[in-house]
Amino acid sequence: MTSFAARKILEDTVDIKNYEWQSDFAKSHIAEGRAKGEAEGKVRALLILLDARGIAVPNDVRERVSNCTDIHQLDRWIRRAAVVNTAEEFLD
Repeated sequence: MTSFAARKILEDTVDIKNYEWQSDFAKSHIAEGRAKGEAEGKVRALLILLDARGIAVPNDVRERVSNCTDIHQLDRWIRRAAVVNTAEEFLD
């Protein structure tokens, strides 16, 4: 058996793509990772929106936005960023 064939058998045997984790430990870490990824995506969307609108983002505002992990707060900021004239305004 070639090393490729052995590798394929091993990969098929330990395939976890559709595995549903059972432990509370694993579930909490998966949920935490998803929430972090969602927040990072919203931060990126907010900064892209401001950039597309030609609104300069001072470093202190960029830092505050980048450190935010509250999904609902980020959603509020995204909505406000669509209509404000300065980056500071959407934080009010």
